[in-house]
Amino acid sequence: MKVRMEDVAKLAGVSKTTVSRVLNKRGYLSAETVKKVHAAMDELNYRPNVVAQQLFKQETKLVGLIFPTVNNPFYGQLVATMEKQLFKQGFKVLIGNSMNDSNKERLYLQELMAHQVDGLIIGSHNQGVEEYKHTNLPIVAIDSTMNSDIPVVSSDNYMGGTLATELLIDHGCQVIIHTNDPETIKSPAQRRRQAYEDTMTKYGLKPVVYTIDFDLNKIEKQKRIREIFHEHPDVDGMFISNDMDAAMVMDIATQLGRRIPNDLKIVGYDGADMTKLLLPNLTTIVQPIDDMANSAVETLLRRITDGNYRNDQTFPVSVWQGKTG
Repeated sequence: MKVRMEDVAKLAGVSKTTVSRVLNKRGYLSAETVKKVHAAMDELNYRPNVVAQQLFKQETKLVGLIFPTVNNPFYGQLVATMEKQLFKQGFKVLIGNSMNDSNKERLYLQELMAHQVDGLIIGSHNQGVEEYKHTNLPIVAIDSTMNSDIPVVSSDNYMGGTLATELLIDHGCQVIIHTNDPETIKSPAQRRRQAYEDTMTKYGLKPVVYTIDFDLNKIEKQKRIREIFHEHPDVDGMFISNDMDAAMVMDIATQLGRRIPNDLKIVGYDGADMTKLLLPNLTTIVQPIDDMANSAVETLLRRITDGNYRNDQTFPVSVWQGKTG
C-alpha cells in the first residue's frame, strides 16, 4: 500500500499541513516537531521527493551526486564535468563522498532525499543499500550496477582489458599480473578482469589476478603491491585497474630496483586529464570521461521528465601510449 502524507501526519501526531511545512522547511517549526515527522517518515519509508513531485508539481533544481571520492582524478573529472553540465541546465549539485561505505552512503542518500533532490547520479558500488529499491527518485549509475531498472553509463571495459593485455603481450611480456577490485563488487569494471583472463588464455599464458580494494589505505596498498613482487619476482608485465594504483606500483617497482619499461612494463586504466598531465609517461587505457559524464546528465534529465526512460550506454576506450608499457 502506498504511504500517504496523511499516514505520516497520523503517526507523528501532527497535522498534514505541519508535515508539508517540515518537508518544505516553511514557517516556524520546533526541533521536536521536525524530529517527530522525520521519525514517522523513516518508520513508514516515506520519501519527501514524492511529495515534491506529486503535491507541489515543481522541481527543486537540485541533483545529488554520490561517488567514492573526488580525491581521485577519474571521479574528480566526472563530478566536475557533470556539475558544469548540470549548472548550464539550471541545476545545482549536492555531493557525497561515500568511500564505498554502505552506511555512509545510506546516510547521504537519506539526506539528499530530505533535501528533495530531483535526481541522483551514482558512481559507488554498494549494491546492499536498500533505499535504492524503495525510492521513485530518478537515478543513473556510472560504471556501477545498482538495481535492474537503473540505467548504467560505462566505458567498454572488456575492450579496455583486451587492449591492455594484448599491449603487454605484444611488447614481449610473458608473466603478466592484473590487479582488480574484489569480485564481490558488481560493476561493469569487472569485465576488465574477464578480458584479461580470456586474452591470457588465448595466448597460452597463465592469468594471475590480485585483489587490491579501492578503499584500502595507502600503507595497506603498498603492502599488497610488495607482496606481488615478492611472490612473483619474474613478473615482467602488470595491468593495473586504475592509474593511481599504477603510480604506486611504479614507485615501489623502482624502489625494488626494477627498470621501467626495460624489465617491467605497466599499463594503467582511466586516463583522466590530470593523470595524463602529472604522469604523462604512464601507458594507460583512456575512458572518455567527459562523454560518460555528459551522457549521465542527459539520461538523468530525461528520466526526471519521463520516469520510464531507460538508456544504458557504453563508450569505446583508447590507449594513451606513454613509456611504461
